Amino acid sequence: MDDVYSPPQGDIAVLHEDHEILIVDKPAGLLSVPGKGAHLSDCLIARLEAAFPTVRLVHRLDRDTSGVMVFALTAFAQKHLGQQFEARKPRKTYLARVAGRLGPSSGTVDLPLIVDWPNRPLQKVCHETGKPAVTDWKVLKANDDETRVRLFPKTGRSHQLRVHMLALGHPILGDPFYAPDTVAAHSRLMLHAEELRLNHPETGRGMTFRAPAPF
Repeated sequence: MDDVYSPPQGDIAVLHEDHEILIVDKPAGLLSVPGKGAHLSDCLIARLEAAFPTVRLVHRLDRDTSGVMVFALTAFAQKHLGQQFEARKPRKTYLARVAGRLGPSSGTVDLPLIVDWPNRPLQKVCHETGKPAVTDWKVLKANDDETRVRLFPKTGRSHQLRVHMLALGHPILGDPFYAPDTVAAHSRLMLHAEELRLNHPETGRGMTFRAPAPF
């Protein structure tokens, strides 16, 4: 189900840096953290460690997803940011291109998710044992072939946006797991973490970081 891991090369775009936090624009196709096996050792945090030796993980993006990620540079920042994410305080905005015309112009998906064990790492909707998962969405532009949509996850389940869009009947284009028929026509998963709003761990001040979608 998975292809050969061939991560993109080149520099990682740094959006913000201070003595507590580091904000970067993760490229699509690069793991956030190492996978199992030496062939999956190349990842975002390993590359960042060369320039930022104290870098610490706070959250993850799927390998195929691009966009804004925050890393901590101190143990204090890691704990503070971790507590924010656990309390669902950061506001995350994604941009996606999905198959077909999505209507109405906005809405909410409230479907619990759980890992599909026989088909890991896929996730599935399960009303009996799934964990709560909620996504708001707003259409930006649509035609009969595809819809450009902004997604606002209220929870942070694995593959949440991908499964929620699939459940609506509009899978994200280029998704090798949930929309394999569209992969040949698209060079990547059409999902990008466009904006992240959080409170700075030291000052408590609200900060917003953006990276425009490359598609």
